[in-house]
Amino acid sequence: MAGNKKKKKKKGGKAIKRIIFLFLILVVLFVVLAFLTPTESEMEDGYNPTYIANLEIPAGGKGEVIKHTGYTLSYNEEYEVPEWVAYELTREEVVTQSVDRKDNFREDKAVTTGSATLNDYKKSGYDRGHMAPAADFRWSFDAMNDTFYLSNMCPQTHAFNAGIWSDLEEAVRSIAYEDECVYVVTGPVLTDGPYDTIGENKVAVPKYFYKVILDYTAPTIKAIGFIMPHENSKEPLSYFAVTVDEVEDITGLDFFPLLPDEEEEKLESSLDTTLWALKNFDYSLIEKANEEGKVFVENTSGDNELRNSILDIFFEVFYRFKKEIFYALGIEKEARAIGLL
Repeated sequence: MAGNKKKKKKKGGKAIKRIIFLFLILVVLFVVLAFLTPTESEMEDGYNPTYIANLEIPAGGKGEVIKHTGYTLSYNEEYEVPEWVAYELTREEVVTQSVDRKDNFREDKAVTTGSATLNDYKKSGYDRGHMAPAADFRWSFDAMNDTFYLSNMCPQTHAFNAGIWSDLEEAVRSIAYEDECVYVVTGPVLTDGPYDTIGENKVAVPKYFYKVILDYTAPTIKAIGFIMPHENSKEPLSYFAVTVDEVEDITGLDFFPLLPDEEEEKLESSLDTTLWALKNFDYSLIEKANEEGKVFVENTSGDNELRNSILDIFFEVFYRFKKEIFYALGIEKEARAIGLL
């Protein structure tokens, strides 16, 4: 009997130790999550989620909004060109060159009023200049193929299209690689007409083009704009850099309207070109990424969006949970002091 009692005591002691050990693990996990989730002041100031769906889409346009694989555009019927083209570009997409370029310029049947046509550009002396460049979409055959809709084109001189405009497109890829993910909006300035036109549909030849870029990935969240006259230039890209506010003033568009107002105002009124990789993309990084298996897997963007949304919900729910715990224990002041609340 005495032996049985000793065994029961040993078993009981082990059970208690396991419960204490489990409790300590839960306490440590709670503290770690408390540090990772937003504080009370961050929630009051407007907690920035890890992902904002459709963040790249501007407001204030007058055109017909059309969504294609990988990008969205607003088509201006009066001038037969897009007033804006917007897309998200990630590091994985930049280094995934799974599709070779194959030109497939064509009308966009999705434009209800009809887009520009191949005949409009024929013998015009102008290139069919991409706004969303094909090279940014080589991660998917459908995405790259969709960039050849003429609704994504503007008449551009070859010198400009293959020169300074191409340099800026290269820089966008460098920025997306270095900053993991960027939101890009680009197009012609359509507020300084009248314009020269080409073709039967009188496609406008813009005098200026713009591009705005938002890096919404911590730790350095930033935004930049570019306004370029429709002519080639030997000037560095930084020469054409402006604030996003300046691009808004000249285009009449409102970029990144889904950002919290205070954050949008701060980002769009500031400019620091030293924070941006304004250089040609290093294509050796593609081979390196393929060797390391760090390439984009097509059709996972929806999964990524769902995952980020779930993460945002979890952070907000856990914030409310930890707040109730600290208040119930009467240690909310101490929790704030060490950054837990």
